[in-house]
Amino acid sequence: MLRIENLSKRYGEIVAVDGISLDVEPDAMVALTGPSGSGKSTLLHLVGAIERADGGSVTVDDVEVTALKRGRLAAYRQRIGFVFQRYHLLPPLTALDNVVVPTLPYRVGYDRASRARELLDAVGLAGREKALPSELSGGQQQRVAIARALMVEPKLLLADEPTGNLDSKTGQQIMDLLVTLRKDRGMTILLATHEQHVASRCDRLIRLSDGRITDDVDLRDGEDPATTLARVSQIRL
Repeated sequence: MLRIENLSKRYGEIVAVDGISLDVEPDAMVALTGPSGSGKSTLLHLVGAIERADGGSVTVDDVEVTALKRGRLAAYRQRIGFVFQRYHLLPPLTALDNVVVPTLPYRVGYDRASRARELLDAVGLAGREKALPSELSGGQQQRVAIARALMVEPKLLLADEPTGNLDSKTGQQIMDLLVTLRKDRGMTILLATHEQHVASRCDRLIRLSDGRITDDVDLRDGEDPATTLARVSQIRL
């Protein structure tokens, strides 16, 4: 369960998040939409404790994240998966080593390499463990980034424009993967997107403007995907 209450964040005179309150159910897949500068990425960063809020609270599974001190914040971040538009893979490292990287600062009770291989297999990259990022397509690099995010077995996955650098076909494949992983692993996914086909695959669409929620649309009404996409296309993302 994710609960956001009266959350705010400023950068000087710019109000990036302006008193947002929001509840997200467990296992939900929620799209954050809105124009550039509307607060989507900032909201993800606040939920993921990448940045500190100026006011309000973020609570995940009864833990008030915004009240945590430095040591417990690090422990919280270990439980969150992050996927970004630009992949952020380390060029000198193989796909396998890139997946392992987030766990290196911590003691773990499993074999890192074995888990990384399993995850690369789960995202469709079996046999590419030794490939460098430069030897992979954009879609394959994003699959590595998703596998890396899953290394910590997150119950909450935050994705910032996960298909933004991909062509439409590859973007659809990445969304297919996220939908499948959400179902198989019981994750809650909060993702920011400008793309209608991405938003239409989610359970809920939340549109931001100037740091505030302007639309909150439930997309789980049993209609066929084409109808949902048509409905989403009527909302200015």
